[in-house]
Amino acid sequence: MRLTVITVGGKMPGWVKEGVAEYGKRLPRDLRLEWRELSLARRGSDSKPEQLRAREGEQIIRAVPSGDRVVALDVQGDSWSTPQLARELTAWQMSGANVSLLIGGPDGLSPECLALAERRWSLSALTLPHPLVRILLAEQLYRAWTITVNHPYHRA
Repeated sequence: MRLTVITVGGKMPGWVKEGVAEYGKRLPRDLRLEWRELSLARRGSDSKPEQLRAREGEQIIRAVPSGDRVVALDVQGDSWSTPQLARELTAWQMSGANVSLLIGGPDGLSPECLALAERRWSLSALTLPHPLVRILLAEQLYRAWTITVNHPYHRA
């Protein structure tokens, strides 16, 4: 199974790349975590958030591999506990489909991206910076996997 994180944003600091890579390599070969970084829409003094979301949304939708199940990371989405995420991960694996997880730019995801998603997932009600979202997402996906295989990493 492949989990593809499609994210809009700028160049990430080295510690983010290292952290994401570390959790990615801990996952088994049959559960690959891939990242697709897309460029931010050009911002200017007259840029409107809805225009920026629309431009970035077009890029995101084009980047979703055909046949993938889509989950949008959205502050208005459902809040999942780690055991709930483990159940979601198990269901995704059992379905045989790959999953794309969408992370919008600073202005969020477009309505078209949200409509494409079969689920909306909120990592937190807090506003989190994109670098931390990437690390948090990678760690939680790894932690969820450890629950599914009874690995001692997660302590309930």
